[in-house]
Amino acid sequence: MLLRIFKGTGPGVIFLIIVILIAIWVSAILNQRLHPRFIYETDPMPLYGLIKLMINNNHNLGVILSFLIVSVMAFLIVNFNTTVFFINERTFLPALFYVLFGGFFPDQQLLNPVIPASIFLMLAMIRIMDGYHKPGTAYSYFDAGILISTGSLFYANLIWFGLLVIIGIVLLRTGNLKEILISISGLLTPYLITFGLYYVIGKDVGALIKLLGDNLFTRSTYYPFPRLTIVALIFSGSLILVSIIQLIRHMNTKKIKSRKTFSLMIWVLLISIIVYFALPSVSVEIVWLTSIPVSYFLTHYFVFVKKKLVPEILFSLLFVFILCIQIWYLG
Repeated sequence: MLLRIFKGTGPGVIFLIIVILIAIWVSAILNQRLHPRFIYETDPMPLYGLIKLMINNNHNLGVILSFLIVSVMAFLIVNFNTTVFFINERTFLPALFYVLFGGFFPDQQLLNPVIPASIFLMLAMIRIMDGYHKPGTAYSYFDAGILISTGSLFYANLIWFGLLVIIGIVLLRTGNLKEILISISGLLTPYLITFGLYYVIGKDVGALIKLLGDNLFTRSTYYPFPRLTIVALIFSGSLILVSIIQLIRHMNTKKIKSRKTFSLMIWVLLISIIVYFALPSVSVEIVWLTSIPVSYFLTHYFVFVKKKLVPEILFSLLFVFILCIQIWYLG
């Protein structure tokens, strides 16, 4: 019943998603949390540090800003499928799943560099797909490089997703060398500008290099996973795995552009997983990036799965886990 409601496309579904988003984030106002002592908080990247300075570390302003950015992300996630139409179904489910997955870690529901960085990753993916079948040189890859690199000035580890631009060129453009060089120059441009600004205003350029190195490679604070969260993550991980298997099984039935879009999404997920396990500076904040491809995989599964009862149960269980985590954290 619950799944059937959210598979609809009427204004009522949008209203329900907004209500759920508010319900999940209201706990961040009611239960003010201390920022985890992760490296990106103790030594913030330049643009994230600028945001913190502008709001004067005001907790509620940070939560409201993050809430607004997540709302924009939910819109972009739905709009991306509407534009490219790779799921072949008009649905608001991707926005719902993105909102729900943000509720797995309540202590990340505050001002966080990964949340604004996720906007830049999403926009970069849109620009990467804009290069599909584009005649001549696709300068959209330069834009994608700039977007990812700019996002990394909020959250340094977003820079590793610069690989997506190269992967996108290989997937969509048969490895055009000129476009690869263009994309690399796009990735370098924001840092060249930042280093130039540091030099002009007399700030220590060496300190910026150290700041970048610390944010990329310094071990982050250990995150203690509550048992409820572990169980919820095992459940959701199993569900994601099932959805990916179902997607791969049906990949050959899809149009070429849809296959390539999903392939790009799989790479986003793979990079997220590799970065999480390989780099000591990355912790649970990566959920804001991982949730982007996961939202599409789960949407594809729940839209096209033929069984009725099992998907309803799985969908409802996901809601129950998020609800329990939020209630447990408030207590």
